[in-house]
Amino acid sequence: MTRVVVVGAGIVGTACARELTAAGCAVTVVERARPAAATTAHGEGNVLVSDKGPGPELELARLSLRLWPRLLETLPHAGAVEWDAKGGIVVATTPEGAAALRDFAAGQRAAGTTAAELDAAAFAEAEPHAVKDVAAAVHYPEDAQVQPAAAATALLGAAVSAGAVLRTGCEVTGAVTRGGRITGVRTTGGTVGADAVVNAAGPWSGGVAARLGVRLDVRPRRGEVLVTAPLPPTVFHKVYDADYVGAVGSGEAELQASAVVESTRAGTVLIGSTRRRVGFDDRIRPGVLSVLAGRALRLFPSLAGVPVMRAYGGFRPYVADHLPVIGPDPELAGLWHATGHEGAGIGLAAGTAAVLRDLLLGREPEVDAAPFRVDRPAVRPEGRAA
Repeated sequence: MTRVVVVGAGIVGTACARELTAAGCAVTVVERARPAAATTAHGEGNVLVSDKGPGPELELARLSLRLWPRLLETLPHAGAVEWDAKGGIVVATTPEGAAALRDFAAGQRAAGTTAAELDAAAFAEAEPHAVKDVAAAVHYPEDAQVQPAAAATALLGAAVSAGAVLRTGCEVTGAVTRGGRITGVRTTGGTVGADAVVNAAGPWSGGVAARLGVRLDVRPRRGEVLVTAPLPPTVFHKVYDADYVGAVGSGEAELQASAVVESTRAGTVLIGSTRRRVGFDDRIRPGVLSVLAGRALRLFPSLAGVPVMRAYGGFRPYVADHLPVIGPDPELAGLWHATGHEGAGIGLAAGTAAVLRDLLLGREPEVDAAPFRVDRPAVRPEGRAA
């Protein structure tokens, strides 16, 4: 039986643990703090195809979208995951934005994504509390949402029920190697032996890689979300402005902000999203929240005066070419990586875990894994770490 250590108990790590355990591996999940307490707990739970242009990330998203409902059927207490196939609507408010949105949607349709343009009347019917004067609106019925921490907890519970071991309060401090191969990890809670190690530490995966003796250029990118007080039904889809796609694809360190508005089953409205490269500075900036609120009001003027119950922020694992990192490390045999999803980790977790499982067990994945390889320039620009 293959012994696998998964480093990180966020959504990607727990999805990998669940898949590998189900495939017959003896899995130990090593988490420095608590499961689902970091990046996963600070996301919105989006499972999206609407924000991804044709290419490998869209293919991975489409695979995940197929896998998530099947996965939920196998999870205990799946209702707590709050799967909501609500669909998404992308809105452009200027003629230039409308032209770009239509071109983007056309490319997605050519790649197999359902993207239907809504006229003004159809948009008003779909979102009666939204701004009326829009230049274009495109409906993506495949978009969905989950409660991210609950989803990660359910995946971890399924893995543990199938025999996986969870070790919390264990921070990785180094690698145990023999003959150029990793044979375990040293942690603050002792040494854990393994035939394979999966680095799924999200924004901290670059630091974990360095401790294991390799370079992985994955860095934190900060994002913030506002949460309103519970409201009567107000927002019925995930609604965001077309600038969101550009913000996702930007590599700028400065603030990137766009309106992303959606409701939860509890009645609160989540308002995102921002992107800033500020290292691990976790301070909440009122000016950033003000920009966020202003963008949201352009889409939903009806939210003016609604109380904001809280604000939160978190770190996303950023890679310069905006693609996840999934696969074996070419410098250290037995080390694998599943990280770099930035803000898409919730939606891509199911597909990532399936691809990682297949690669680790010598199978052919359902999607081409080559674009996600570890040795590409964006991930390893300077080769092995000292």
